[in-house]
Amino acid sequence: MDTQAGTRLDQRSRAVVAAFAATTVSDALRLLVRAGVPVFPCAPDAKRPLTLHGFQDATTDPREVARWWRRWPEANLAIPTGGASGWDVVDVDVHGEESGRDAFEASLRRGLTGGWAFTVRTPSGGLHGYYPNTARQACWQVPDAHVDFRSDGGYVLVPPSRVVYDDGASGTYQLTTVTRQTPRPVDGPALRAFLSPEPTFTQRPGTTAAADAQRADPARLADWVATRPEGGRNAGLFWAACRLAEHGHDYATALATVGNAALNAGLGPREAEATIRSAFRRAQRAAHPATGRAAPPHAPGGGRRPDPPEAVFS
Repeated sequence: MDTQAGTRLDQRSRAVVAAFAATTVSDALRLLVRAGVPVFPCAPDAKRPLTLHGFQDATTDPREVARWWRRWPEANLAIPTGGASGWDVVDVDVHGEESGRDAFEASLRRGLTGGWAFTVRTPSGGLHGYYPNTARQACWQVPDAHVDFRSDGGYVLVPPSRVVYDDGASGTYQLTTVTRQTPRPVDGPALRAFLSPEPTFTQRPGTTAAADAQRADPARLADWVATRPEGGRNAGLFWAACRLAEHGHDYATALATVGNAALNAGLGPREAEATIRSAFRRAQRAAHPATGRAAPPHAPGGGRRPDPPEAVFS
């Protein structure tokens, strides 16, 4: 498709579209760095960051980027979301019969998510909608709706990265649509309130909101996990991941912060990922005790509506 004709994107956004349309990671890297979008490497065929601090290491320094890909030539390509890159991402999960399509289409009809600049099809058949970031917003997930929001403190894999799932299925991230309208920011809190009218997590008794939030700061928890002694790493990671889940951080953020810290402390990748998934399931059960449903922890943004939802997923 012609990814540039008829768009109302600014020059930097057009450069990002060109990068996402590239057929090789090296070409996408070159175009993103030239456009001033920070990048970092993730494990080949996976979403796990390869650098010590994950998305916090993202850079536009060509020498550092070249060094990373010389060390990991098959690495996937990722960018931080939010103010660091200038993009917020609405992540619509599709995993078998569990799909966020209905919730996303409902948000389109409500006028909450129709202002994307471009969309990317994810390997599972889901969607990443990219929106201009104009204000600081937190990441969150609404597991029952199968929709995540990636902004400050989050990251996404970008085309042409490839993922292989546990069942052997695989796929690539692919640019699918580019708007012909002027992109608009997405109001993260308003979208979350629409998708999940009831609050998901509550403040613990006997603490102030400020103190509780400070305890759930991803960087602080990662530093704590990194100091856990052998024999206590798994338990420490589980506790820290529970705190992040309880405060609305998404799975990708937990993987990139406390998960990466656990890896550097000596915990194996499979064990770390399984522990974080278990923590998110427990947090979801605690938030919805009546249903007992576990959250899928899938890892890790006025005018005419640009495209009908069915065209976005085609």
